[in-house]
Amino acid sequence: MDLITTAEVESAAQRLMTAFAATDTDRYFDCFAPDATFVFHSEPDRLSSRGEYRSLWQRWLEDGWRVAECASSNAHIQIAGPLAVFSHDVETVIDVSGTKETLLERETIIFARTETGRVLAIHEHLSSSPVSSKAI
Repeated sequence: MDLITTAEVESAAQRLMTAFAATDTDRYFDCFAPDATFVFHSEPDRLSSRGEYRSLWQRWLEDGWRVAECASSNAHIQIAGPLAVFSHDVETVIDVSGTKETLLERETIIFARTETGRVLAIHEHLSSSPVSSKAI
């Protein structure tokens, strides 16, 4: 399996963030491997698959949730052979049935090349972001 490149990670991260910002369910979840795992500060338990997260996402949508705006900054990529760690700061404005809230978070996504050659996210960890001079 070929090593992953910085350009591939940048492209994969951009696809993921663009789909998330558009609340585009199909394109967003297509960015994750089926066995991807997720750790979100807003959820009590780890989500153990893309399907489990997609079910949660669907419940959010049914509750009137959507992404109104999303901006990534302070990105950093670490290549580790066939894997890469992508971390960044995220400012997201969510809209829940007309009520908007701004979230400042830090996110780490691990990307890997699949057997078919695609670069997909295999793990995402999201935490709330403390105020920082480097932050958004």
